[in-house]
Amino acid sequence: MSVLDRFRLDGRVAVVTGASSGLGIAFATALAEAGADVVLGARRTEMLEATRTAVERLGRRAVAVRTDVARPEDCRALVDAAMHAFGRLDILVNNAGISSEQPATEETPEQFREVIDINLNGSYWMAQAAGAVMLPGSAIVNVSSILALVTGGLPQAAYSASKAGLLGLTRDLAQQWTPGKGIRVNALAPGLFTSPMADGYAEGYLDAMMPRVLSGRIGQPEELAAALVFLVSDAASYVTGSTLTVDGGTHIA
Repeated sequence: MSVLDRFRLDGRVAVVTGASSGLGIAFATALAEAGADVVLGARRTEMLEATRTAVERLGRRAVAVRTDVARPEDCRALVDAAMHAFGRLDILVNNAGISSEQPATEETPEQFREVIDINLNGSYWMAQAAGAVMLPGSAIVNVSSILALVTGGLPQAAYSASKAGLLGLTRDLAQQWTPGKGIRVNALAPGLFTSPMADGYAEGYLDAMMPRVLSGRIGQPEELAAALVFLVSDAASYVTGSTLTVDGGTHIA
């Protein structure tokens, strides 16, 4: 197998959560470009269908399933859909997530729990469902955030806690499943990227953050998607339990 061949995903099946917008679309289409068939999960059905169409235009097969990852039964149903449609599941991308910008003295229990339920608990329920059917050689990637490692200067306790929790989850699942099941588990820690979440920042926030970004610019979704393809492919066959920061150097600035 050549070096470039190691990045190919032909014959593999990937599940991507949060696939209805932003980085989820970039992940789904990148996996399809690399050769994978894709099972798409998200709560917004109409937008999810648009992602399915984008994958199919690349010549790959796609299935779209309305999924709320905070509900373990939805997570099992998404994995069941992959097995029913394709008979296998090789890749899980835990991308579904929401943000919160509430001061710690004002955030309600309901607001905090919603973020944890989707970002952290949802990733665990998805991994639990996928891990039950994945064969050796499979890969899971948890999409964390640079805010798991540094502060972003915003009141984001719930979001930062959920994303830091994903790093611990990644390490533990890798410790359990790489030797036991042959499943690699890694995490991505993105910095500032063009996305609907970034569009919601207050005016001037991104400009204020630029001095902390060594690359001097916001990232493009395709750059993060390329890192994802690496982690789930045979190019990263000796990588597990790791967190790959893709942030233009923000974590060391």
